[in-house]
Amino acid sequence: MKLPYESQLLRIFVGESDHYHGHPLYEVIVQKARERGMAGATVLHGMMGFGAHSRMHTQKILRLSEDLPVVIEIVDKPERIEAFLPELDEMITEGLVTIENVKVIAYRHNGTAGDSPTARP
Repeated sequence: MKLPYESQLLRIFVGESDHYHGHPLYEVIVQKARERGMAGATVLHGMMGFGAHSRMHTQKILRLSEDLPVVIEIVDKPERIEAFLPELDEMITEGLVTIENVKVIAYRHNGTAGDSPTARP
């Protein structure tokens, strides 16, 4: 798959304890993105954060996990990101979803040049 030089980054902020139909929400989001054939997804585990409720979530020595923040990042073509938003809206009851325009410099599999982005303007 080739990604255009001008792509978008979909960033989703949820809590690690958030679930959808009995499964961790971040896992469901990544699985749905894969089923849709999106370019890729990465889940990042936060050490500390707060959201709309201003409730602090932190990792401490004595408390190994207290609903730590999770960020899912997906980069793809703008039209694919846009098409995924209604599905996300159904799954996410609490959290934050953002979209940023990004420039794809390299997107390769096993270092092959054939999967690099289209020519830059």
